[in-house]
Amino acid sequence: MSSTSIDDLLTFEEERPVQPEQARGGRLRTVAGVLGVTAAVTAVAVVGLRVVGLRVSLLVLVAAVLTLLVIRRIVTSLAPPPRSTLAASRSRRGEEDGMYNWDARDALRTAINGWEVPLDWSRTRPERFTSVILPRLAELADERMRLKHGVTRESDPARARVLLGDRLWTFLETPPRRTPSPRDLAAIVAELEKI
Repeated sequence: MSSTSIDDLLTFEEERPVQPEQARGGRLRTVAGVLGVTAAVTAVAVVGLRVVGLRVSLLVLVAAVLTLLVIRRIVTSLAPPPRSTLAASRSRRGEEDGMYNWDARDALRTAINGWEVPLDWSRTRPERFTSVILPRLAELADERMRLKHGVTRESDPARARVLLGDRLWTFLETPPRRTPSPRDLAAIVAELEKI
């Protein structure tokens, strides 16, 4: 068994340098592949142009095909890595690149949308406010009182009324006839935050 040091465990494996023999064999395969693709595309282009009745110099056609292959190679080398590779490299580094990930689910945006849509619907239908928004606000009030004071409106109504204040208590206990204005709703939320 070989002995492993802590340094060996904490270092990551870098890519090994390519041996000259492997590099030469890889280059030969790449050149052969490019020449093969060039010959095939040129042959198809010559046949296609002859069918249409056009004659183009073979040298010009080979140069055009090689130019297109070089441009394709440059574009693919400049393309960003696939998403899975990008995400894996980010997680290995342990730090963000400073760019906003639009694909990720944003918890704050989800929470805001959870309130935005029902509030927008309740603007035109007051019964929607009473059935959807008011119970959520009451749950928030109960949860804040439970966390900070150990009571809820159900467990100790008298103490809850004192903690909430008359305005907030009345708002939560008697449903409003019309949807509150944004200013009134902001004042109610401010009172909830004071609990």
